[in-house]
Amino acid sequence: MRRFCTAFLTAAATLLLVSCGAARPSKYYSLDLPGASAAGGNTHEVALLVGHLSAPHLYRDDRLVYRTGTTEIGTYEYHRWAEPPSDMLEAMLLHLLRASGKYRTVQRLGSNARGDYILRGRLHRLEEGNSGGLTARVAFEIELYEQASGTTVWSHFYSHDDPVNGKDVPAVVEAMNRNVQRGLAEVAARLDQFFDSLPKK
Repeated sequence: MRRFCTAFLTAAATLLLVSCGAARPSKYYSLDLPGASAAGGNTHEVALLVGHLSAPHLYRDDRLVYRTGTTEIGTYEYHRWAEPPSDMLEAMLLHLLRASGKYRTVQRLGSNARGDYILRGRLHRLEEGNSGGLTARVAFEIELYEQASGTTVWSHFYSHDDPVNGKDVPAVVEAMNRNVQRGLAEVAARLDQFFDSLPKK
């Protein structure tokens, strides 16, 4: 009997160690690049540089963020972004403005790049919310800095909570993707309006 109990306890302990040692695989997500619209000729004879989008530390990490209540924020351990959200937004904005065909050039800000204006901004939120239902919360601001005058000449703030069609993390990411796409399209449209309003040279 004692031998049976010892064997049973040894087997149970081994099983427990094996199950605890099995690592849970992480799942990775990314946001889609905006679809290219029908590009017309250059309508604004300006060269744009897309600069860095700053963000709080949580959005420079790769873990998906969720908010509980008004002040508490947490992160998922096994649900992660393929790259930091601020980097994804920067790449998406660059792609969208290039694909629009409305500017002489659109380049990433770098040591060799030259431009008339610099677009820069800050990501404030890209998170799962749960106040009165599951939502994808997105908030960011973009500003336009004119190199010649050394001043910020235009800015736009986007903030929207998009309802999630589902109850799992992939559904939240899908809603975030829709929300970000909508926000960037709004930025592109308002930026186009700004340049349309300038006196023609």
